[in-house]
Amino acid sequence: MVPPAAPPAFVRLAAHPLRWQLLSELATGDYRVRELVTKLGQPQNLVSYHLRLLRDGGLVAAKRSSFDGRDSYYHLDLELCGEALTDSGAALHPALRRDPAPPAPAAGRRRYRDVAVLFVCTGNSARSPIAEALLRHHTAGQVTVASAGSHPKPSLHPETVRVLRENFGIDVSGRRPRRLDTVTADRFDHVITLCDKAREVCPEFGRSARHTHWSIGDPAVAEHPAFERAAADIDTRVRHLLPVLAAIA
Repeated sequence: MVPPAAPPAFVRLAAHPLRWQLLSELATGDYRVRELVTKLGQPQNLVSYHLRLLRDGGLVAAKRSSFDGRDSYYHLDLELCGEALTDSGAALHPALRRDPAPPAPAAGRRRYRDVAVLFVCTGNSARSPIAEALLRHHTAGQVTVASAGSHPKPSLHPETVRVLRENFGIDVSGRRPRRLDTVTADRFDHVITLCDKAREVCPEFGRSARHTHWSIGDPAVAEHPAFERAAADIDTRVRHLLPVLAAIA
């Protein structure tokens, strides 16, 4: 008798109730261990143990906080999860294989009504203006989107202008950074911080605003390819944000 095949690795990892809870929380944004402990109501050693298993399985990555280097932010790779789900279905039956398609630019297929999004980082010269430009691009301007910085730079970083123009065909050369305190009176449905330092000082925007954190390192303090990597990471996150915004519109 042929021994039964073992379940796919993703199924074995995700099937555990606590790991599924961790995946569900990390699907909404990046969190530190102590925040996940609070959300799940479980001991820190248990949460850390299961996070390690998810990291070993490649589904979750950790990054040192730029605000407090003793802390780490955990991030879920949603695209890898999609591929793993596809492979798991195919392992059960070939007819269940589906090509994993990441959320696509949705100008002609989705409609966004009265949705407002704010992206926040420190200098408003790299990460948050990239996110603002990409969300406006992917929604064909249907979403009200802005970005601001807690300590804005005098101008956009030249690499921000270059990477958006060369990689996405977006011209932001005429844009200037803005201060966070100039938009605090505005209404936003989503407030997304992209900088660990900015997260600590970002004000609340009312009960209706959903706060999310994307822990993305400042490409301006790294080597040249950092802007390419940061823009690609932000683009992936923005594309996965699209169905979330469509659902609340």
